[in-house]
Amino acid sequence: MAEWMKPMICGRLRTWAAAGVALAAVATAAAGPPAAANDDDLGPAIEAIMHKPEYKHAQWGVLETDPESGRVIHSRFANQFFVPGSTAKLVTMSTALHTLGPDHRFTTPVMATGTRSGSTLHGNLALVAQGDLTMGGRTKPDGSVDYTNIDHTEAALPGATLTPENPLAGINQIARQIRDAGITRVDGDVIIDPRLFDLPDLSPQPTPLILNDNLIDLLTTPTRPGQAAKLSWRPQVSPYHVTSSVRTVASGGTTSVDVTASPDGTQIHLSGTIAAGSQPLLRVSAIKDPNAFGRAALIEALGRVGVTVTAPPTGANPQDQLPDSYRGDRRVAAYVSPPYSQYAKLILKVSHNLGANLALCNMAVARGSKNCFDAFPIEHEFLTDVAHIDPKQFQLSDGRGGTPSEHVTPRGLVEILTYWLHTPDATAFRKLLPILGVDGSNGISCTENCPAKGKVFAKPGTVIGDDELNQQLAATAQNEAGYLKTDDGRLLTFFVGVNGAATADLESFISIFNDVNQITALLQEQASADEARH
Repeated sequence: MAEWMKPMICGRLRTWAAAGVALAAVATAAAGPPAAANDDDLGPAIEAIMHKPEYKHAQWGVLETDPESGRVIHSRFANQFFVPGSTAKLVTMSTALHTLGPDHRFTTPVMATGTRSGSTLHGNLALVAQGDLTMGGRTKPDGSVDYTNIDHTEAALPGATLTPENPLAGINQIARQIRDAGITRVDGDVIIDPRLFDLPDLSPQPTPLILNDNLIDLLTTPTRPGQAAKLSWRPQVSPYHVTSSVRTVASGGTTSVDVTASPDGTQIHLSGTIAAGSQPLLRVSAIKDPNAFGRAALIEALGRVGVTVTAPPTGANPQDQLPDSYRGDRRVAAYVSPPYSQYAKLILKVSHNLGANLALCNMAVARGSKNCFDAFPIEHEFLTDVAHIDPKQFQLSDGRGGTPSEHVTPRGLVEILTYWLHTPDATAFRKLLPILGVDGSNGISCTENCPAKGKVFAKPGTVIGDDELNQQLAATAQNEAGYLKTDDGRLLTFFVGVNGAATADLESFISIFNDVNQITALLQEQASADEARH
């Protein structure tokens, strides 16, 4: 194993195994001539990796193509089904970008119902949720959407960090707009209107209003051994309350922090230990009622800017008070999102599962439906009529790639990536993907002494779970796919993945993750060397 492969994200695998989460790779296959034979010679270095004992019963899939000529460089089982994990996000986000458009912005209005008497509104304020993924909570001053390589949505992973932006930035902006509209008192209530779409049976479940990914962030910082650790949390909204009994232990001691919450999610407690001198530890707790949370957040934001609301901030969201329509009511505020391309970048860079599932709902709404599953005919139409790809190369049932019934062929995914190369947005789409050694899910790999650094644009992914019969781990899928950029700047499409591997424990599973990435790097080096020779 190359030295630069050794530090590959051990901690990520613990969470994926414990939670059974399916994170995916992106598969890319170019349209063109038939795939090469399944005994395609990949070279001794790659073959040695594939014939390790842990792959005795596994199947490797490989497809590397030159999209300019249509030449198949390497192919192995390119037309067979593989478990995709998050490679499914390529289908979801390609369709969403086509359906909504990269420049689409979500406009979330606040409507004033009732009558005005001077600066007093005798009636209600209704925030009409529009399926905005971040509501300004990640927007940087330049208008782009911020992310970290290990996102807070994967907070159980070591190294997960927070973006510095205020999660309630959009809500605060709305509150200021309401005040600037001349309202200083609301003699009534604040209501979240969540009627945009019906809540789908998806995990994680998208909601019409999302603040901070429907999570409370909990950051524990060590102090001195024997003392209580420092706790900070956000966003702080009533009636959420957080306490901590986490103690700091000696340097090198055990760091283990557990989070418990009341049934409604509002009372959160942290317990455990954290080692002195270690980095702050991020955990999260779910917001169980996003509508009640959003209502409280807006009432409190109004109070901060001098607008009084007679209704208390805590309590259920009084959705039954919403009018059938807002015809004749005045819009007093609106939050406008960054362009959708920024959300696509967030979703693909960090494998944002909630955002990918939300994309299904966004597409359904764009076609006039409240049923998020009506996005699948839209995906079928995109594959068939726009990208001209056989949709039977995909079996999908969510937006993120998290159900056991899902399958894709390497060829089908590579054909999606090849489709993008023939559009005006080819470069923009490629840059939405994690870049090896640079950013996103692959940002912490291949950072030193790695010739392929910055030259592989791809979506990594993993599906692992317990094999109770043999007391080991079943590595259902470990994939990596996307674009290889040769040293002279030419782009190739690729898929590398293994399904059905086995490993004794999490520590040895890391070698499977490393092996797939090492093969990816070797393919990039091989392609560059071949060009140099010719």
